[in-house]
Amino acid sequence: MTSNYARDILFCEVNVRHAVLGAGGVGGTIGAILAHSGEKVTLIVRTGTAQNYPSQLTLESTFGNISGPVKVVESLTDAVDVLWISVKATQLDDALSSIEPDRVMQAVVPLLNGVDHVAALRSHFGHDRVIPATIAGEMERVAPGRIVHPSPFLRLNIASSGKPILQRAVDEFTRFGVECKFFDNEATLLWSKLVMLGPFALSTTAADGPIGAVLADPQRRKLMEECVREACAAANAAGAGLDPEVTIRILGNAPPAMRSSMQKDVDAGRRPELDAIAGPILRSAEARGVAAPATAKLVEEVEQRLQSIARSS
Repeated sequence: MTSNYARDILFCEVNVRHAVLGAGGVGGTIGAILAHSGEKVTLIVRTGTAQNYPSQLTLESTFGNISGPVKVVESLTDAVDVLWISVKATQLDDALSSIEPDRVMQAVVPLLNGVDHVAALRSHFGHDRVIPATIAGEMERVAPGRIVHPSPFLRLNIASSGKPILQRAVDEFTRFGVECKFFDNEATLLWSKLVMLGPFALSTTAADGPIGAVLADPQRRKLMEECVREACAAANAAGAGLDPEVTIRILGNAPPAMRSSMQKDVDAGRRPELDAIAGPILRSAEARGVAAPATAKLVEEVEQRLQSIARSS
């Protein structure tokens, strides 16, 4: 009888069929690297848009420019091994309707912002099939099938439960230049991104400027750092073990021109992921009976910007 370990090794030696739900910056980056490395990739796009996409994904990155062939569909009907989910948190429910409910797949890897989506996806697909993961870096779709990655880093963190099926893909990402790491503690994995993304996204959006503008303004910098401390307190209450001063140092050294996806969404008149990014921090603080004034203030400023844009449009 073949052991579970042996079966895992055998599985990793054959081609893995990947599907990517979400054709934006994150999904396009994941899909382009996998397709360029020779993996079979299916890109799932919104209904009525498939004809707008070329039959290959192109990634223009600080690590190099690559491209690879993909199959573009509006509904997943073929069997796949790994489903990467990279839609916005605000679009998740609608996007899942493009996946047939009985579709068999080995793993579902969500790359959404926030933490609450993991429980929702496990309820939908089953607990063991969902492998939490996060990705950090500036990625943007500039045209259908064309992605740019202007930041000098790209980090992909994955729960250790996904190592047997995802090791081959991780090797390809690493060869391209992505910093990859497996995590045993899911809370640390998910919150390690949120404690950085939350303060960064809220601060840049509230200030309507890149991270350099926030860091150059003493009051805004202080507010962002307090938001980091609140986020880390929320994370550690949820079972993570994060030091806020480490995150503050990283943000302090961020590329000055770097902008958040939330800021870009607000500027473009799109609905931002405000609840997915700030909600877990505020809800954890409320559950602990403590205040999170810096986070609450930044959320209020973002909401005021949204209201101002709505009035002027």
